[in-house]
Amino acid sequence: MSTLVAGVDSSTQSCKVVIADAATGAITRTGQAPHPDGTEVDPAAWWDAFGGAVTEAGGLEDVAAVGIAGQQHGMVCLSAAGEVVRPALLWNDTRSADAAQDLVGELGGPAAWAQAVGSVPLASFTVAKLRWLAGHEPAAAARTASVCLPHDYLTWRLTGEMTTDRGDASGTGYWSPADGEYRPDLLELAIGHVPSLPRLLGPAEPAGRTSSGVLVSAGTGDNMAAALGLGARPGDVVVSLGTSGTVFTVSDRPSADPAGAVAGFADATGRFLPLVCTLNAARVLDAAARLLGVDHDELSRLALSAPPGSGGVVLVPYLEGERTPNRPDATGSVHGLRLDNSTPAHLARAAIEGMLCGLADGLDALLGQGARAERVLLIGGGARSEAVRRIAPTVFGRPVLVPPAAEYVAEGAAAQAAWALSQRPEPPRWERAGLAVYEAEALPAIRERYGDARDHVLRRFPSAGTP
Repeated sequence: MSTLVAGVDSSTQSCKVVIADAATGAITRTGQAPHPDGTEVDPAAWWDAFGGAVTEAGGLEDVAAVGIAGQQHGMVCLSAAGEVVRPALLWNDTRSADAAQDLVGELGGPAAWAQAVGSVPLASFTVAKLRWLAGHEPAAAARTASVCLPHDYLTWRLTGEMTTDRGDASGTGYWSPADGEYRPDLLELAIGHVPSLPRLLGPAEPAGRTSSGVLVSAGTGDNMAAALGLGARPGDVVVSLGTSGTVFTVSDRPSADPAGAVAGFADATGRFLPLVCTLNAARVLDAAARLLGVDHDELSRLALSAPPGSGGVVLVPYLEGERTPNRPDATGSVHGLRLDNSTPAHLARAAIEGMLCGLADGLDALLGQGARAERVLLIGGGARSEAVRRIAPTVFGRPVLVPPAAEYVAEGAAAQAAWALSQRPEPPRWERAGLAVYEAEALPAIRERYGDARDHVLRRFPSAGTP
């Protein structure tokens, strides 16, 4: 009889659970439950959604181990009695933008932060949210006896143990990937005292067991789990088109970008995961479809009917502000409209090209930090679009590989659970079939026109700190 493991993806929008064969990775059943909308959420909603998703997946009675991956950066503050102090601020809550700028200045600038923790804090980082809390809700800050992340919270509810892993810890702004240690001085700088923090686990180290005896692995952040689920290796660049857009690669060395574009994260295997994140990815496609009154299939068809470069139409997709470049107050804009290109098809293609150009800027930043781009893997909900797949090589300037659609975050969490169960030196490498390759001539003019439009927007919003 097969040994089964469960992987959980507790994302911004929902909780997804996959039950997989520990030896092969074959998915036997799945479940899903929604999370509330908004940029702050009572963590109890995550626990309720986890229960609903597990029930839909047929329960955990026959499962030997479970791993939890969660959205990065979310600020969960607990009192001395273990009560939630206030709703968790999520990664995409930008009210802490000014707090991030203040912290950067107080430590001596971006280079000082990059040297300390591998990343320059932005509004999304936990450390910036804690500074916001101290300044705007001092009573809540004073009640905060411990701080954890979304995946830590769910692991704690399952096991009673407050633990984390190096991957998710690297997104807080008070843990150093290069040194492998917390920086309590930075935590105190943010909130004015040093709350207790989760115990850091090794990549294959279990967090504990559930009350029914199911092994619970260390868990990790969503991007780290996606890399694990894909089996990404040094030389792979992963472009993920979800609620946010991410561009990341697996590296044997820590990174520290003083410009702040590249976050020097750790991964879930003991290596490192330099990453660039944009706030605007698949939802740019949602907005374009809504604006044009079409579904996503028709948006794709329209985009492919327009010429490359969208006839000069450029969309800068800062629809929710932007994280990279750091412009939380920026807005989206359309440039280059003329009578002859004012059509649904041109706008559809401009939306896709603009979204991809923002991510291509992230790829350039990774390459500037010494990353290798031997393969570009395109994943996430936005990668289901045929137009996105076919346009991507023209923007990225290299072939694009699209793995079969899968829940890579949840599957990576399941792989970690299997790893913790086996205690082998390396995580399992589950074979995958169906990799599609998309090739097209690179069209630098698309990036050049986008760059001009992007720079125009950045001049309008110049005061948001580091580029």
